[in-house]
Amino acid sequence: MNPSIQATTGELSSETRSTEVNLVDPYIIHYPWITALASEDGSKVELIECFDCIGGAMWVKKHYAKSPLVTSVRTVGSMNRYILKTGSVDLNLEGSRFPAGICAVRLSDSTIQISYRGMGGGGVGATICRATAAGVISSEYDESGGGKVAGSTLTFARNTRVLIGVDDTDTPEQGATWTLVHNIARAVAGDPKNAGPHRYLSHTIVQLFPVPFRTKNCVGVVAEFASTNPQNLIDRFAGLLKKYTLSEKTGMAVYTGFSPDILLAFGEKVKRGQVEPDEAGNLEGGNLQIIMNGRGITGAIAAIPFYTRYDEALELYGP
Repeated sequence: MNPSIQATTGELSSETRSTEVNLVDPYIIHYPWITALASEDGSKVELIECFDCIGGAMWVKKHYAKSPLVTSVRTVGSMNRYILKTGSVDLNLEGSRFPAGICAVRLSDSTIQISYRGMGGGGVGATICRATAAGVISSEYDESGGGKVAGSTLTFARNTRVLIGVDDTDTPEQGATWTLVHNIARAVAGDPKNAGPHRYLSHTIVQLFPVPFRTKNCVGVVAEFASTNPQNLIDRFAGLLKKYTLSEKTGMAVYTGFSPDILLAFGEKVKRGQVEPDEAGNLEGGNLQIIMNGRGITGAIAAIPFYTRYDEALELYGP
């Protein structure tokens, strides 16, 4: 059928229909959000980038890992998560082999600055694609595209990691801890497209030893946040948990800090056998707070060190 006949019959070819679509930014893929966390002593930063294009994210992960300031990188869901050293370095960029990377990490009391640099398409990713992400306070970036080498410096709020462990919110008749924790976490963090004081990062279900008094599956849950106001986050989360829990034995514990590895031995013990709540309570202090001290506090604390360690978290250690 020729075009004139198509036009009279109201039909359009697929080629004609496709050209009627207008791409607003045909050479830009915007990162939905980016956030950054710093260790207490300022020696480490975790840069967390939520991506929209998995192909681009895997390309970035491969090449950015070669940057001297990157000590590790892993993909968790739709996020690339980098552990960075502070400092500034020159990048010996080379097309195909090392076309893009992170060249500077700087801290102040309230902000984290990350500098990126890339060649060609890597330069586009290192500049405008990231500069428009939610969570970016300010940005300075070069013109990019074609064969240009371009870079950017992005400024983020200096966040603290907050890990909230919860156990025992349901009854044999109704409820599920994992769903309640997720819904409260989303409520207190708000719309992820907006840059608020709290960002909900991850949710991990942790298999515990199947004690006789369990509801059914015997799991604890840990929710991870980046926050500039941890106490406000904790208070809001606790308020909703107290409102909606169905159990009088709910446990809620909070670890505020870069790494909860100090709790790993306890978490493994709870996965291997029954542990009394008094033993869990003895761990309180320093970075760990007990907010709700019901029988579920054992599982709540045990869940915390397994955040985003999904394979280990779901492993059944006991019989």
